[in-house]
Amino acid sequence: MAAAASNLQIATLRHCQLPSRKGFKPCGTTLGSCSKVSSWAKLSSCSNISSLPFFQRKFVSSSVKNERTVTKAMAEASDSKPSSGLSIDLKGKRAFIAGVADDNGYGWAIAKSLAAAGAEILVGTWVPALNIFESSLRRGKFDESRVLPDGSLMEITKVYPLDAVFDSPEDVPEDIKSNKRYAGSSNWTVKEVAECVKQDFGSIDILVHSLANGPEVTKPLLETSRNGYLAALSASSYSYISLLKHFVPIINPGGSSLSLTYIASERIIPGYGGGMSSAKAALESDTRVLAFEAGRKHKIRVNTISAEEVGNAAAFLASPLASAITGAVIYVDNGLNAMGVGVDSPIFKDLDIPTDKH
Repeated sequence: MAAAASNLQIATLRHCQLPSRKGFKPCGTTLGSCSKVSSWAKLSSCSNISSLPFFQRKFVSSSVKNERTVTKAMAEASDSKPSSGLSIDLKGKRAFIAGVADDNGYGWAIAKSLAAAGAEILVGTWVPALNIFESSLRRGKFDESRVLPDGSLMEITKVYPLDAVFDSPEDVPEDIKSNKRYAGSSNWTVKEVAECVKQDFGSIDILVHSLANGPEVTKPLLETSRNGYLAALSASSYSYISLLKHFVPIINPGGSSLSLTYIASERIIPGYGGGMSSAKAALESDTRVLAFEAGRKHKIRVNTISAEEVGNAAAFLASPLASAITGAVIYVDNGLNAMGVGVDSPIFKDLDIPTDKH
């Protein structure tokens, strides 16, 4: 098994078909709760935000899982014949993934792919969700989701409490400091977490931003308040700038940083309101500028994924195979970004357009 695992090749077993835009209808007030998606109609609502009352004030981890997507490793015995193709090898690399609070999110999917390629995994979990997440890990609730292609379980070396809305202790208001959901946790601002990771491990190689929140996401942009709009940009966009700013001193040269965006940054997605479309547009713009600044000064690549199947893409972008890719929005959406109109539109009724029969 060890020999086979050395020839790891990440593959996706899904037929690639340009999708229809017609089915994209956000699912009301629980945009972050769509953890299992089986149709395009549901997929649009799962764009790594939450508007559930419990999460109104803070960011949460991305919560999308597509049941039709299977990520596996295809291994061959190295002693019988040479490995075919290129393998993604992240052995000896360390990744910090901000925004993992369960086993259904984008962050979890990325962690699994990075771990399957050999990387050591550290995660940052929103403080109020920390106890539940760690308890679930200890009790084996996530064991089925932790299974890697070689049959082993993904190991998370350390879980850090994190609230990326606050850069340093001085930024935390008194009502948060005294909030019982934060009781028992310390050193959870961005600056403090970066310092703790440095003290514990010295450095990292991969930084992943997988978190967002828009407290007024269900409101049309015309009805969004100033506070709601700014809160969306703070939690969903500036949090990435802050994260990279404080972690960049401990990211090894040649390292990679990733975030997650959504096609609402450049297309109209009714129902994706509250300033979240603006936040994603800002995130993509910031990606280009940060790629220039972090690349020139620290030799770190910065990219963002407009996502559906994120794990494989993240592993590739974090690997030496993507050493010349930076400042890019990588579309991993089965061609959605290329479509101008849904293929099931009535205007195409007399055309012989291939359909997905799988």
